[in-house]
Amino acid sequence: MAAGTTLQKAIDLVTKATEEDRNKNYAEALRLYEHGVEYFLHTIKYEAQGEKAKDSIRAKCLQYLDRAEKLKEYLKKGKKKPIKEGGESSAKDDKDKKSDSDDEDGDDPEKKKLQSKLEDAIVIEKPKVQWSDVAGLDAAKEALKEAVILPIKFPQLFTGKRIPWKGILLFGPPGTGKSYLAKAVATEANRSTFFSVSSSDLMSKWLGESEKLVKNLFELARQHKPSIIFIDEIDSMCSARSDNENDSVRRIKTEFLVQMQGVGNDTDGILVLGATNIPWVLDSAIRRRFEKRIYIPLPEAHARLVMFKIHLGNTTHVLTEQDLKELAGKTEGYSGADISIVVRDALMEPVRKVQTATHFKRVSGPSPTNHEEIVNDLLVPCSPGDQGAVEMNWMDVPSDKLFEPPVTMRDMLKSLSRTKPTVNEDDLKKLRKFTEDFGQEG
Repeated sequence: MAAGTTLQKAIDLVTKATEEDRNKNYAEALRLYEHGVEYFLHTIKYEAQGEKAKDSIRAKCLQYLDRAEKLKEYLKKGKKKPIKEGGESSAKDDKDKKSDSDDEDGDDPEKKKLQSKLEDAIVIEKPKVQWSDVAGLDAAKEALKEAVILPIKFPQLFTGKRIPWKGILLFGPPGTGKSYLAKAVATEANRSTFFSVSSSDLMSKWLGESEKLVKNLFELARQHKPSIIFIDEIDSMCSARSDNENDSVRRIKTEFLVQMQGVGNDTDGILVLGATNIPWVLDSAIRRRFEKRIYIPLPEAHARLVMFKIHLGNTTHVLTEQDLKELAGKTEGYSGADISIVVRDALMEPVRKVQTATHFKRVSGPSPTNHEEIVNDLLVPCSPGDQGAVEMNWMDVPSDKLFEPPVTMRDMLKSLSRTKPTVNEDDLKKLRKFTEDFGQEG
C-alpha cells in the first residue's frame, strides 16, 4: 500500500468517525476512530517522511484517541450523554478490554491487518444466478436450500437437536456446475455473508501467518453470521496428511480441522461449502467434517436440453424442439462447460459467414437499431447464384443495414464435430467409487 493511500485511508476513516459521532452512533464512531488511529500509526512507523510530519500525525492521533476513550467509557457506563472527561480506572478498562471482542479487535493491529486482507473474500455484489438457472442437480439444490435458505427463513424449525448442516462438499467432474451452484447460493442467500476463498487468500510466505489467516477467516465469519464460506478446489489445501509434507501445510490443515469442528469454536450460523474434482485426495478428517458429500455428475439428456436452451438465450436461431433434443442425445458424456463451448462456437458461425461472404442480398426484417420497426433494405450473406445477390464484402455493408444470419442446426452440428468432451472415463470411475464409499448422488 502506498504511503499516500495509507494516510488517505486514515483521514477517510476519522472523517467518517466524526460524522458518526455527530449523529450519535457512538459504537460505530468508536470503531472507526480506533481503525483510523491504527492507519495513522502505520504511517508514522513505516511511511511518514520527516519529524515534522510525524509530530503532526501524532498530535492528531492523541486527539482521536482521547475522544475514543471518552466514547468507550460512555458506552460501558450506558449514560444518555457522552462523558466530557476521561475515566480514572485504567486497570478496570484493561480488564474489560480483554473480555470485549470488539475492543480486542481494535487494540490488536495484527488481527485487524489479517482480517482486512480477508475482507476482499466477501462477495459484495451478488452473481445474479437463480436456482432456475442451474439445470438439473435437484438433490444438490435441495441439500443447499436445507442448509442455507430454510434456517434463515424459518429459524424456529432449527432448534434443539435439529440443526442445519455445517459442511457440504460438492464433488464431481470438471465443468458440471459446482462453482455455478455456489454462485446460486450467494445470490439466493441474500441475508447471509458469502465468503469466496481460494488457496491464494489463505497461503502466505510468512511463517505462521497462513494458519492465522484461516483462524481469522472463521472469526470474521462468526462476526458476520449467518455466513457461508465457499472454498473452491479445496483439495489444494486439505489433501491427505503425510509424514514427509511441509510443516506449514500441516499446520494449515490442522487449523481447518480445529475451526470447522474443534473444542471451544462456535460454528452456529456458519456453513462451509467446498468444491473439488478429486475428492479422493482429501484428508479423511476433513472429509468427515463435510457432513453432506454430494456428487455432481455429468448432465443427463433432459438437463443437456435445458442447457442448450439457456446458452442459446435470445440469439436468433431456427432450431426446433426436435433439433435441440437431437443435440442433447448426441452430447452424451459432455459436461455443462463442454456444452457451453459447443453453443458459443456455433453462435460464432453467423459472424464467420458475414466475414467470409463475397455476396449479399437485400431482405426485410426488424431494424438493428429499432427492433419494432420493419425495414426492407437489410443485407444478408448469400451464395453468388442467389437471386438478387450483389458482389460485396462485409466492409461495404453499412453497420445499421446488416441482417443477423440465424444459427442453424448445421452450425450446431459443425461445432459439435469440432468440440470433444473433456472428462475421461478413468476419472469418472474414481468419482463413482468415491460416491459409493462416501457420497450421495446430486
